[in-house]
Amino acid sequence: MDPEKIMAGISNEVLTSLKNMEKAKTPEEKLTHSKTVKNLCESLGVFLNLLSDMDLYDDDDDDDGPIPF
Repeated sequence: MDPEKIMAGISNEVLTSLKNMEKAKTPEEKLTHSKTVKNLCESLGVFLNLLSDMDLYDDDDDDDGPIPF
């Protein structure tokens, strides 16, 4: 598993869920999308903490740009 692909995939899913939440019409739909965003962000945070503990992720490496959210 490539860590960059995993982080990019989770980030893309967060952005997609945020866009879907903008389009939601009912409070129930918005709640569903907000829970999805929360879970994805928590997953990304766990993954980033793991990488920082393993020293695989270099915070100074901005070649790919910042995380988009």
